[in-house]
Order: sequence, then structure tokens, then C-alpha cells
Amino acid sequence: MDKIFLAVELQVGDTIGFTFFLTSIAMLAATVFFFIERGSVAEKWKLSLTVSGLITGIAAVHYYYMRTVWIETGMSPTEFRYIDWILTVPLMCVEFYLLTGVGLKKMVTASIIMLITGYFGEAGLLPVANIGPAFWGLLSGLAYLFIVNEVYRGEIALAAAKASKKIAIANSLLLKFIIIGWGIYPLGYLIGTGDGQWYSVINGIIDTDARELIYNIGDAVNKIGFGLVIWSVAKK
Repeated sequence: MDKIFLAVELQVGDTIGFTFFLTSIAMLAATVFFFIERGSVAEKWKLSLTVSGLITGIAAVHYYYMRTVWIETGMSPTEFRYIDWILTVPLMCVEFYLLTGVGLKKMVTASIIMLITGYFGEAGLLPVANIGPAFWGLLSGLAYLFIVNEVYRGEIALAAAKASKKIAIANSLLLKFIIIGWGIYPLGYLIGTGDGQWYSVINGIIDTDARELIYNIGDAVNKIGFGLVIWSVAKK
């Protein structure tokens, strides 16, 4: 029965495999929590908590499969990871629209550009001379900075400042997640794409497999954290 549930056996000492398993369970638990708590908040917050539950629910499913790929092959589950991100990250941007009522199209568009260009770099698609990963990483980084600017001082920031105190607090807390929490993903990207690039020195300092650790912890903190911010503000 255990093997049916676990699908694969986690080896002793496989720290990264452990984080895949732990993240999948944490995402599942968060999903149950958000959907249960949806009934305890005011009507205007219900949709936001529903989106939070969808984000962690989608991630839980993908982490179940990513864990299997890692344990069985020892390879990065890049495709599964980006499928997860292309579904969940735009939903995280939708949260800002639900809070402020503005910025939906440009936030979602920027997040999709950020992810597609990031995938091109990590998967080695559409190489540009000998700087493919660096080129696609630059474009992805610019899209990320656009999102940060929108939440920090753009249309979303202005709308949040004019809204209720709860909205302003939620926007401020989510901004911290975007700056600090999302800010660790570029490190994972550099580690995973450093071979042959000007920043390849990083691979001599940090093991390539550390990319999975960074992504796994980052996903758990950011996706669950986003939902907890919405929940905590809605309960006040």
C-alpha cells in the first residue's frame, strides 16, 4: 500500500527528493486549508481564497509527478515545473487584480513572458549565438522587474493606496514576497544554465542540483505564503 501511495521509494540521504515530497504534501495541506477557510471570510475575499487554493492544488499535483521524475531519473523535471508555473504564476498575478481591480492583462502577460523566456533558456530552445540562456534570462528578468514595478509604484500600487486599509496591507505583504521570495528564482536559473555562459563560475561554487532545492523551497514559501497573506488579511 505504501508503494502505491508513494509511487517510488525515497532513498535515505536524498535531501532534494525529500523536499519534492514535502512540498507536494505541504501544497496539498494548504489547498485543503484554503478551501475550508473560504467559508469563514467575508464574501469579497472568497474568490481570492479560491484562487489561492487553486494555486496550491495545481502545484501539489505537479510536485507529485516532479518528485517521481527526480527519484527515478535524478534529472531536473524542467517540463513539469514550467507547466506548473505557467498555470500558477499568472494566477498569483490575478490575486493583485482581485485586490485592486486593476492591472490584470499586463500582469498576466508579463508573467507569461517571464516564464516562456525562462523556459527557452533552461530547456536550451531557440539558442541565440552562444548566449542563449543569458539572452532569454535577461528577457525573463525584465518581465519580472516589470511586475515588481507595477506592485511597488505602478498602477496596482496606486490603486492599493486608494483602497481600504486591508487591501493596502495585503498588497504591501505580497510585494515583499515578489521582491524577496520570487527574487531567489534567478539564482536557480543561473545555476541550471551556467554551463558555457559568462556566469559559469557559479557552478564551481554551488552544485547544479541545488537548483531543485532552491525552486522547491521557493515554490512552497511563495505559493503557500501568498494564500496565507490573503487569508490573514481577510480574517482581520
